[in-house]
Amino acid sequence: MNVPVPNSIGRRRFLQNAAALAALPGIAAAPVPRIRIGQIGVGHAHATKLSVYRASADYEVVGIVEPDAELRKMAEAQAAFRGVPWMTQEQLLNVTGLQAVLVETRVRDLLATAETCIAAGKHVSLDKPAGESLTQFRRVLDEAARQKLLLQMGYMYRYNPAVVLLRDFLKRGWLGEVFEVHAVMSKVVDPAGRVALAEFRGGIMFELGCHLIDLVVGMMGEPAQVTSFAKHVAKTDDRLLDNMLAVLVYAKATATVKSSAGEVDGAERRHLVVCGTEGTFHIQPLDNPSARVTLSAARGPYRKGYQDVAFPKYARYVDDAADMARILRGEKSADFPYGHDLAVQTTLLEACGLPLNT
Repeated sequence: MNVPVPNSIGRRRFLQNAAALAALPGIAAAPVPRIRIGQIGVGHAHATKLSVYRASADYEVVGIVEPDAELRKMAEAQAAFRGVPWMTQEQLLNVTGLQAVLVETRVRDLLATAETCIAAGKHVSLDKPAGESLTQFRRVLDEAARQKLLLQMGYMYRYNPAVVLLRDFLKRGWLGEVFEVHAVMSKVVDPAGRVALAEFRGGIMFELGCHLIDLVVGMMGEPAQVTSFAKHVAKTDDRLLDNMLAVLVYAKATATVKSSAGEVDGAERRHLVVCGTEGTFHIQPLDNPSARVTLSAARGPYRKGYQDVAFPKYARYVDDAADMARILRGEKSADFPYGHDLAVQTTLLEACGLPLNT
């Protein structure tokens, strides 16, 4: 299901008329109004993404909310938040012309905050993962759909240029029929971070593996079966499930997603491999992507056999912010509709060994 945006036809006509006027000698195009956006919370690990929206000509950041005095004090010293007006949640949601909210609270508060924002009629960028309650997340999605509001999840590899190219390969059929997907995302989590993550029964898969599951489900759809393997291997007694594997089963393929909290320099080995009957596409590392592609025959500009593909430096969230702006202006529909996000969350909970009925 695509996200429809109110008044999209009128918006398109406005843009067409503006372009026509701009083409006439001596007539400048009317400036496109900036999208008024705010942020609730600084407790999420990715809360500093606000700097991306502050730097974008598409947005006007009108305010930020953080009721926890200690978190706010720490945030006030960070460049990403400096100079942004602080206000209460009620004040932010009542700012004149506010269109969208970035929800960057602690993970335990993400869904409740998103639900409040949706109820107030605001588009939402919701950071990951989407809580432990599938029932509540489904309710949030249903209400967003009813109000025709965008809910954009904060999975950070959606617009990674290597991932975008991989999707194009799959769309064109250049890899043939996919039979294997393998993905790894790990790092060393410090003791304090481990304690914080141990709050969630889903462990390191819930924290890191969710990014990979978003990619796998985006390519392969919702799996027929998910099996979770979870271990605590560190010597510390924090009960964090820190070494996890999920196997996703499809009609003609299997996908494995691996995540650990103890891999030294794990960011360099973060990777995504897709194997098909006509070729293989291997991205590594994910954060600063490069790819090795092998093909059974020449495809477009790519030759038969192995070749390395280089990409520009990837800046997280810049393309996500730009995509949200185009959606809210009625210039395009959402690439990741409500049904996709529900399938991702269902698969994630299964990959973590968590129940689906809470």
